[in-house]
Amino acid sequence: MEIVAADPDKPKSLGDIANVLGLNHGTCANIIKTLVSRKYLEQIGSKKGYILGSKAYTLSGNDAYRKDLIEAAAPEMEKLTAAINENSLLAILNGENRIVIHRINAEQELQVRTAAEKHVFDAASGRLLLAMLPDAEIERFISKYGLPSAEMWSEADTRESLQNVVEQIRREKCAFQILPGRQVIGLAVPIEKNARVVASLSIYLPEYRYMSIDKMTLINQLKSTADRITSKLKH
Repeated sequence: MEIVAADPDKPKSLGDIANVLGLNHGTCANIIKTLVSRKYLEQIGSKKGYILGSKAYTLSGNDAYRKDLIEAAAPEMEKLTAAINENSLLAILNGENRIVIHRINAEQELQVRTAAEKHVFDAASGRLLLAMLPDAEIERFISKYGLPSAEMWSEADTRESLQNVVEQIRREKCAFQILPGRQVIGLAVPIEKNARVVASLSIYLPEYRYMSIDKMTLINQLKSTADRITSKLKH
Protein backbone atom coordinates (compact mmCIF):
# COMPACT_ATOMS: atom_id res chain seq x y z
CA MET A 1 0.00 0.00 0.00
CA GLU A 2 2.92 2.35 0.71
CA ILE A 3 4.32 1.67 -2.77
CA VAL A 4 0.98 2.48 -4.38
CA ALA A 5 0.47 5.53 -2.15
CA ALA A 6 3.86 7.02 -3.09
CA ASP A 7 2.35 8.18 -6.40
CA PRO A 8 -1.42 7.73 -5.93
CA ASP A 9 -2.42 8.96 -9.40
CA LYS A 10 -0.19 6.48 -11.23
CA PRO A 11 -1.41 2.85 -11.19
CA LYS A 12 1.22 0.29 -10.14
CA SER A 13 1.35 -3.06 -11.87
CA LEU A 14 1.68 -6.39 -10.08
CA GLY A 15 5.24 -6.60 -11.38
CA ASP A 16 6.10 -3.12 -10.09
CA ILE A 17 4.91 -4.00 -6.60
CA ALA A 18 6.37 -7.51 -6.47
CA ASN A 19 9.79 -6.43 -7.73
CA VAL A 20 10.16 -3.59 -5.22
CA LEU A 21 9.19 -5.91 -2.37
CA GLY A 22 11.25 -8.83 -3.65
CA LEU A 23 8.19 -11.08 -3.57
CA ASN A 24 7.28 -14.01 -5.79
CA HIS A 25 4.67 -12.72 -8.26
CA GLY A 26 2.18 -15.44 -7.32
CA THR A 27 2.48 -14.59 -3.62
CA CYS A 28 2.15 -10.90 -4.34
CA ALA A 29 -0.90 -11.53 -6.54
CA ASN A 30 -2.67 -13.33 -3.69
CA ILE A 31 -1.96 -10.50 -1.26
CA ILE A 32 -3.17 -7.91 -3.76
CA LYS A 33 -6.31 -9.94 -4.45
CA THR A 34 -7.15 -9.81 -0.75
CA LEU A 35 -6.49 -6.06 -0.56
CA VAL A 36 -8.72 -5.48 -3.59
CA SER A 37 -11.53 -7.57 -2.11
CA ARG A 38 -11.30 -5.50 1.09
CA LYS A 39 -11.18 -2.25 -0.95
CA TYR A 40 -7.75 -1.19 0.27
CA LEU A 41 -6.58 -1.35 -3.34
CA GLU A 42 -8.54 -0.87 -6.55
CA GLN A 43 -7.72 -2.43 -9.91
CA ILE A 44 -7.89 -0.07 -12.87
CA GLY A 45 -8.93 -2.43 -15.64
CA SER A 46 -7.24 -5.66 -16.62
CA LYS A 47 -3.42 -5.44 -16.55
CA LYS A 48 -3.54 -1.65 -16.00
CA GLY A 49 -2.40 -1.70 -12.40
CA TYR A 50 -3.64 -0.75 -8.97
CA ILE A 51 -4.38 2.43 -7.06
CA LEU A 52 -5.47 3.03 -3.47
CA GLY A 53 -9.03 1.98 -2.69
CA SER A 54 -11.62 3.74 -0.59
CA LYS A 55 -10.78 1.85 2.61
CA ALA A 56 -7.14 2.97 2.43
CA TYR A 57 -8.30 6.56 2.83
CA THR A 58 -10.76 5.86 5.63
CA LEU A 59 -7.98 4.18 7.63
CA SER A 60 -6.43 7.58 8.22
CA GLY A 61 -9.72 9.42 8.52
CA ASN A 62 -8.97 11.07 5.20
CA ASP A 63 -12.18 11.65 3.26
CA ALA A 64 -10.38 13.09 0.24
CA TYR A 65 -10.68 9.92 -1.82
CA ARG A 66 -9.76 10.84 -5.41
CA LYS A 67 -8.80 14.30 -4.23
CA ASP A 68 -8.27 15.66 -7.74
CA LEU A 69 -11.80 14.71 -8.72
CA ILE A 70 -13.38 16.19 -5.62
CA GLU A 71 -11.43 19.44 -5.86
CA ALA A 72 -12.51 19.88 -9.48
CA ALA A 73 -16.10 18.78 -8.91
CA ALA A 74 -17.12 20.28 -5.57
CA PRO A 75 -17.47 23.96 -6.63
CA GLU A 76 -19.35 23.00 -9.79
CA MET A 77 -21.64 20.67 -7.86
CA GLU A 78 -22.40 23.51 -5.43
CA LYS A 79 -23.47 25.68 -8.37
CA LEU A 80 -25.57 22.90 -9.86
CA THR A 81 -27.41 22.16 -6.63
CA ALA A 82 -27.98 25.88 -6.03
CA ALA A 83 -29.46 26.20 -9.55
CA ILE A 84 -31.76 23.17 -9.50
CA ASN A 85 -32.22 22.66 -5.73
CA GLU A 86 -31.65 18.91 -5.98
CA ASN A 87 -28.98 16.71 -4.38
CA SER A 88 -25.95 16.04 -6.60
CA LEU A 89 -23.51 13.15 -6.27
CA LEU A 90 -20.04 12.33 -7.55
CA ALA A 91 -19.42 8.59 -7.88
CA ILE A 92 -16.78 6.15 -9.12
CA LEU A 93 -16.69 2.48 -10.03
CA ASN A 94 -15.21 0.05 -7.52
CA GLY A 95 -15.55 -3.63 -8.34
CA GLU A 96 -19.26 -4.40 -8.77
CA ASN A 97 -20.34 -1.28 -6.88
CA ARG A 98 -20.55 2.41 -7.49
CA ILE A 99 -19.30 4.47 -4.57
CA VAL A 100 -20.29 8.07 -3.83
CA ILE A 101 -17.15 10.07 -3.02
CA HIS A 102 -18.78 13.49 -2.70
CA ARG A 103 -22.31 14.84 -2.43
CA ILE A 104 -24.00 18.22 -2.15
CA ASN A 105 -27.39 18.32 -0.44
CA ALA A 106 -30.23 20.60 -1.53
CA GLU A 107 -32.65 22.47 0.70
CA GLN A 108 -35.84 20.75 -0.38
CA GLU A 109 -38.13 19.62 2.44
CA LEU A 110 -38.54 16.30 0.64
CA GLN A 111 -35.13 15.03 -0.41
CA VAL A 112 -34.08 11.81 -2.10
CA ARG A 113 -31.28 9.97 -0.32
CA THR A 114 -29.25 7.23 -1.95
CA ALA A 115 -26.77 4.86 -0.35
CA ALA A 116 -23.07 5.70 -0.48
CA GLU A 117 -22.43 2.28 -2.00
CA LYS A 118 -24.79 0.47 -4.36
CA HIS A 119 -24.51 -2.30 -6.94
CA VAL A 120 -23.62 -0.96 -10.37
CA PHE A 121 -26.84 -2.33 -11.87
CA ASP A 122 -28.98 -0.65 -9.20
CA ALA A 123 -27.96 2.99 -9.72
CA ALA A 124 -28.11 5.42 -12.63
CA SER A 125 -24.53 6.41 -11.87
CA GLY A 126 -23.40 2.77 -11.80
CA ARG A 127 -25.10 2.01 -15.09
CA LEU A 128 -23.47 5.04 -16.68
CA LEU A 129 -20.02 4.06 -15.43
CA LEU A 130 -20.45 0.49 -16.65
CA ALA A 131 -21.65 1.58 -20.09
CA MET A 132 -18.68 3.89 -20.55
CA LEU A 133 -16.16 1.10 -20.02
CA PRO A 134 -14.46 -0.33 -23.12
CA ASP A 135 -16.29 -3.36 -24.55
CA ALA A 136 -13.60 -5.78 -23.36
CA GLU A 137 -13.90 -4.50 -19.77
CA ILE A 138 -17.69 -4.78 -19.86
CA GLU A 139 -17.30 -8.38 -21.00
CA ARG A 140 -14.91 -9.11 -18.12
CA PHE A 141 -17.34 -7.42 -15.70
CA ILE A 142 -20.23 -9.61 -16.89
CA SER A 143 -18.06 -12.75 -16.82
CA LYS A 144 -17.14 -12.00 -13.22
CA TYR A 145 -20.39 -10.63 -11.80
CA GLY A 146 -23.06 -11.89 -14.18
CA LEU A 147 -25.96 -10.12 -15.85
CA PRO A 148 -28.45 -8.00 -13.89
CA SER A 149 -31.61 -9.63 -12.65
CA ALA A 150 -34.91 -8.57 -14.14
CA GLU A 151 -35.88 -7.15 -10.75
CA MET A 152 -32.79 -4.93 -10.59
CA TRP A 153 -32.53 -3.81 -14.24
CA SER A 154 -35.26 -5.29 -16.41
CA GLU A 155 -34.15 -3.46 -19.57
CA ALA A 156 -30.73 -5.17 -19.49
CA ASP A 157 -31.21 -8.71 -18.15
CA THR A 158 -29.93 -10.43 -21.30
CA ARG A 159 -26.67 -9.89 -23.19
CA GLU A 160 -28.53 -8.48 -26.18
CA SER A 161 -30.65 -6.08 -24.15
CA LEU A 162 -27.65 -5.01 -22.08
CA GLN A 163 -25.71 -4.22 -25.26
CA ASN A 164 -28.65 -2.16 -26.53
CA VAL A 165 -28.82 -0.18 -23.30
CA VAL A 166 -25.04 0.35 -23.27
CA GLU A 167 -25.16 1.71 -26.81
CA GLN A 168 -28.02 4.05 -25.89
CA ILE A 169 -26.22 5.39 -22.81
CA ARG A 170 -23.04 5.95 -24.83
CA ARG A 171 -25.00 7.70 -27.56
CA GLU A 172 -26.91 9.98 -25.18
CA LYS A 173 -24.08 10.31 -22.62
CA CYS A 174 -26.73 10.00 -19.94
CA ALA A 175 -28.20 7.16 -17.88
CA PHE A 176 -31.77 7.25 -16.59
CA GLN A 177 -33.30 5.18 -13.81
CA ILE A 178 -36.74 4.92 -12.27
CA LEU A 179 -36.50 3.33 -8.83
CA PRO A 180 -39.49 0.95 -8.65
CA GLY A 181 -41.84 1.48 -5.74
CA ARG A 182 -40.16 4.72 -4.65
CA GLN A 183 -41.26 7.14 -7.39
CA VAL A 184 -37.67 8.34 -7.66
CA ILE A 185 -35.78 9.36 -10.80
CA GLY A 186 -32.00 9.08 -11.18
CA LEU A 187 -29.96 10.80 -13.89
CA ALA A 188 -26.21 10.41 -14.42
CA VAL A 189 -23.67 11.82 -16.89
CA PRO A 190 -19.94 11.11 -17.39
CA ILE A 191 -16.86 12.98 -16.21
CA GLU A 192 -13.66 12.32 -18.15
CA LYS A 193 -9.94 12.54 -17.53
CA ASN A 194 -7.34 11.69 -20.18
CA ALA A 195 -10.11 10.66 -22.61
CA ARG A 196 -11.48 8.06 -20.16
CA VAL A 197 -14.61 8.24 -18.02
CA VAL A 198 -13.42 8.33 -14.40
CA ALA A 199 -16.56 9.34 -12.54
CA SER A 200 -20.24 10.11 -12.87
CA LEU A 201 -22.20 13.17 -11.86
CA SER A 202 -25.76 12.33 -10.89
CA ILE A 203 -28.92 13.68 -9.33
CA TYR A 204 -31.85 11.87 -7.75
CA LEU A 205 -35.23 13.52 -7.30
CA PRO A 206 -38.87 12.59 -6.66
CA GLU A 207 -40.75 11.65 -9.80
CA TYR A 208 -43.41 14.31 -9.24
CA ARG A 209 -40.77 17.07 -9.29
CA TYR A 210 -39.11 15.57 -12.35
CA MET A 211 -42.44 15.47 -14.22
CA SER A 212 -43.13 19.14 -13.49
CA ILE A 213 -39.86 20.60 -14.82
CA ASP A 214 -38.25 21.06 -18.23
CA LYS A 215 -36.39 17.76 -18.56
CA MET A 216 -34.05 18.82 -21.36
CA THR A 217 -33.00 21.92 -19.42
CA LEU A 218 -32.27 19.76 -16.38
CA ILE A 219 -30.20 17.26 -18.40
CA ASN A 220 -28.33 20.07 -20.15
CA GLN A 221 -27.48 21.65 -16.78
CA LEU A 222 -26.18 18.30 -15.57
CA LYS A 223 -24.10 17.78 -18.72
CA SER A 224 -22.73 21.33 -18.68
CA THR A 225 -21.60 20.87 -15.09
CA ALA A 226 -19.89 17.58 -15.95
CA ASP A 227 -18.18 19.22 -18.93
CA ARG A 228 -16.77 21.98 -16.71
CA ILE A 229 -15.44 19.40 -14.27
CA THR A 230 -13.87 17.46 -17.14
CA SER A 231 -12.24 20.67 -18.37
CA LYS A 232 -10.76 21.33 -14.93
CA LEU A 233 -9.26 17.83 -14.83
CA LYS A 234 -7.25 18.60 -17.98
CA HIS A 235 -5.15 21.19 -16.13
